[in-house]
Amino acid sequence: METEHDTISLGEFEFECGESIPELEVAYETYGEFTGDNAVLVCHALTGSAHVAGHSRTSGTAGQARAWWDDIVGPGKAIDTTEYYVVSANVPGSCYGTTGPKSTNPETGEPYGTEFPAVTVTDWTEAQRLLLDELGVPHLHAVVGGSVGGMNVLEWAKRHPDHVERIVPIAAAARLDPQCLALDAIARRAITTDDDWQGGDYYGGEHPKDGLAIARQIGHVMYLSKSSMEQKFGRRAAGRDAVRTFPSDPAAGFFPYRDVESYLDYQAEKFVERFDANSYLYLTRAMDNYDLSQGFEGDSDALAAFEGESLVISFTEDWHFTPAQAEALAEAMRDADVTVAHHVIESDHGHDAFLVEPDNVGPPLSDFLEKGVRGKAVTDTEEEFDDGDQFAPVHTSLFSD
Repeated sequence: METEHDTISLGEFEFECGESIPELEVAYETYGEFTGDNAVLVCHALTGSAHVAGHSRTSGTAGQARAWWDDIVGPGKAIDTTEYYVVSANVPGSCYGTTGPKSTNPETGEPYGTEFPAVTVTDWTEAQRLLLDELGVPHLHAVVGGSVGGMNVLEWAKRHPDHVERIVPIAAAARLDPQCLALDAIARRAITTDDDWQGGDYYGGEHPKDGLAIARQIGHVMYLSKSSMEQKFGRRAAGRDAVRTFPSDPAAGFFPYRDVESYLDYQAEKFVERFDANSYLYLTRAMDNYDLSQGFEGDSDALAAFEGESLVISFTEDWHFTPAQAEALAEAMRDADVTVAHHVIESDHGHDAFLVEPDNVGPPLSDFLEKGVRGKAVTDTEEEFDDGDQFAPVHTSLFSD
């Protein structure tokens, strides 16, 4: 697989909030060869990077060495890099190579910190469009992304409907619901009340690791389902060698240190080593404030100019972005006369399913990229098309009256 990873300067960049920075650098990776009509943009989730596939990296991604969707992107895989030219870019505000709060402000010689402009999903989309212009890619065969990356996908259909033929929002919705907004607010409060946050100006000293750790733990629970947590942890105590890594109350010694606690502590410790707390604040704000209908009368109106096809994928036990929210999105597309299929995957993994279930995500995604909604993810009933292939319908029982 021919792979390129680099950082490119897009020059001065004006954010949706009206503020500008003198230079926006974007970290990106490409896979495969561009033939003029085979480009696929892959949008990463909240704390992802441009490193979507391929071998482990030791530099360039600020610590994220493992490719986050290597089971989906690559030769012979669902997004086949022998067929498609795949582009993935780290979003503005992140800390994996693209300019964000921890980057040096060339006008002061110091990290931006909280002087960095507020970032939106629209900013991510516009930065990607500028990057593709630099790469000589005027038109996309498809845009694919999961979670907030799926919101990024929707923004492409909204803002650049003539530049993309197919969109695949996975485990996503038109907007977050109040429960998720509340949990994200608590996560940000954990960071900003950490004494080491220092109003966001902490780069010369201790980072707010405890606050970021708690924020990550809240997020991690949001990505799991009740059944997956029961299967993975139950109420079991952690192993004998497990040691509490965070301060605990005096009574804790009388009670078991549970397996689920140990797991969350471990994940938090690893996360704070590689991610920036200010970036977490900025990116969750971008996700929380995304609303597909912004500037339009409704979701359907926002997508009315998109004449391509869409595959919406959701997972039965995902309570972060529920199948019902995905169906509402698909219904808005139908109202906008967008050719759309909603494929619901039976899964007990919760929101993380789009990352950990390639055998379920890959086939409908691959079919859609090749055939559109004539692939295996059709909407209503079984159909037999002219080529003689038989296609299985989307799950519709979840949405019956």
